[in-house]
Amino acid sequence: MTMPKILLIDDDVVLAGMLSEYLEREGFETRAVYDGKAGAEEALTGAYDMAVLDVMMPRLNGIEVLRAIRAQSRMPVVMLTAKGDDVDRIVGLELGADDYVPKPCTPRELVARIRAILRRVQSAGPGEEAECHCVGPLSLWPSRRHAEWAGHPVELTSTEFNLLEVLARNAGRVVTKAELSEAGLGRRLARFDRSVDVHMSSIRHKLGTLPDGRSCIHTVRGIGYQLIRE
Repeated sequence: MTMPKILLIDDDVVLAGMLSEYLEREGFETRAVYDGKAGAEEALTGAYDMAVLDVMMPRLNGIEVLRAIRAQSRMPVVMLTAKGDDVDRIVGLELGADDYVPKPCTPRELVARIRAILRRVQSAGPGEEAECHCVGPLSLWPSRRHAEWAGHPVELTSTEFNLLEVLARNAGRVVTKAELSEAGLGRRLARFDRSVDVHMSSIRHKLGTLPDGRSCIHTVRGIGYQLIRE
């Protein structure tokens, strides 16, 4: 089996080295790049399954690197953010980060997040080639990680696709934020965690509206979200 390739983009050489060693012991192939500009260029070579990206870096910061990656690639990205820095965290998610890990983080936690995302990206099983979830104008093909709205392709990040797939499989039912976090992000919903909300806002902007002008995703305040079945 080919080892997943992880790109670490972090100007902290000591931390990057420690994370690289741990990831390699856990079965990942890694490469570390220590500034944002070189990191963005390396990420866009197409040689990696995922990037782990620090926010605070020279030349290009992590937010700028993420913007450059998302302009050309849907490669999964996990952001490393300063603990308690909600602004960077929310901006990163809005720009298409798949998840974030606050620093200082343990290598074990980072590996868990990486595996959760890769598991969902690579989750297609045999016999699923023709599987399609169609809800009104929305069509999803999980095996191909492909989405369309009214016949037009929709560019979604891996986490956005995961969350939308959960809603599509439960169309017409309210799915709680806790369910969405566990099924779509691969982790339990933490207190004050707005990741699901930010991802849902992004998904709404990428999808079209229903004939009456409403979004197809309905917010049930304090509970979760519902994909409207028309």
